[in-house]
Amino acid sequence: MASLFEADAPRPLADRLRPNVLTEVVGQDHLLGPEAPLGRMLARQRVASILLWGPPGCGKTTIARLLADGTDMEFEPLSAVFSGVADLRKVFEKAKERRQMGRGTLLFIDEIHRFNRAQQDGFLPYVEDGTVVLVGATTENPSFELNAALLSRCQVLVLRRLDDTALDLLLTRAEEIEGRALPLTPDGREALKAMADGDGRYLLNLTEEIFLLPSEPLLDGAGLVKTVQHRAPVYDKNREEHYNLISALHKSLRGSDADAALYWLSRMLAGGEDAGYIMRRLTRFASEDIGMADPAALPQALACWDAYERIGSPEGDLMLAQCVIYLATAPKSNAAYKAAGAAKRAAKTTGSLAPPAHILNAPTNLMKDLGYGKGYAYDHDAPDGFSGADYFPEEMRREQFYRPVERGFEREIQKRLAYWDKLRRHRVAGGPDGDG
Repeated sequence: MASLFEADAPRPLADRLRPNVLTEVVGQDHLLGPEAPLGRMLARQRVASILLWGPPGCGKTTIARLLADGTDMEFEPLSAVFSGVADLRKVFEKAKERRQMGRGTLLFIDEIHRFNRAQQDGFLPYVEDGTVVLVGATTENPSFELNAALLSRCQVLVLRRLDDTALDLLLTRAEEIEGRALPLTPDGREALKAMADGDGRYLLNLTEEIFLLPSEPLLDGAGLVKTVQHRAPVYDKNREEHYNLISALHKSLRGSDADAALYWLSRMLAGGEDAGYIMRRLTRFASEDIGMADPAALPQALACWDAYERIGSPEGDLMLAQCVIYLATAPKSNAAYKAAGAAKRAAKTTGSLAPPAHILNAPTNLMKDLGYGKGYAYDHDAPDGFSGADYFPEEMRREQFYRPVERGFEREIQKRLAYWDKLRRHRVAGGPDGDG
């Protein structure tokens, strides 16, 4: 077995610490253990075509290279950013020649989601006939970025961002190969891991920079932030992380967890998300998930939106936070949302039913002769300001689309609806009116 650490100082630290066997890869035990997918492949000495989906710096390229080494396959790396059809053809031709000599080829394509649909289709014949074993790496959700045909021929394996234990192990290995401890206090060490944000390669690049500093004084968290360049959180406003975080914000609000909602709001703002997009979602939430349980939620969201546009960032971020707190702590009901959907479905299925004649205006004699407006009961003239008339089409039975919940203001609405329903039933039946 090759040594884990090699004393080739001019090479970058991340390269010198690159694992030589799969058991040295950190943070991915769910894929590499004896009973895990990649562990079983190695035990059988047979690798299937796979897609490695995970965040930057979690070991995708290293795993692909070690899979080839562990199964005695030729490792052919390509990047979808720099490679095209001509490069693929060369690889496929070489792979055919090796196959005739009894040796397989592992084709590793980094950023595979950057190949267009036609290029992805071009892999299929060579994957199907075994000319190459395809290992693709992507930071994007394969369901959105890759052809269904390619997905059906590959097993998707999800890699995790490196946790504190994995990052600690990388720091320990770095200190061993350098022969000295990092000039950091325990607080500084924690800050370094936080800066890495689960990215092992970025952690080691930062570590290499820190090793160039004097051994004294030891840096704490604040000193480290001032000394090294801190990158922005990984966040792409046009891709999956964008939808993941807004979903987390929405569900935290729905779950009345103001603290979690504030956290996800802050994550989105730190990533540069458009505040207008956030406010659109908050305004939608006010109607969809609160509705009539707190009728003030919608004007509150609109007021916060207006205030933010007047003030701007960063001061206006407080308006967003206030809106989030209000919506998270408001009583919740999706009764209005469900009622609108049910009414829409009924409108589609009932076609072009006309309103009942008694509620139609009759501006001409002909319309009066046809019965327009006949029998209309003016509600203000009725006892309690309620006639109990049926306003649905005559050919349609009465439906209850809106069913308020026993929360917030809808509790009061529920009492009103129950009272009107009681009056309606009594007046239709010709019985006595209910109590006011």
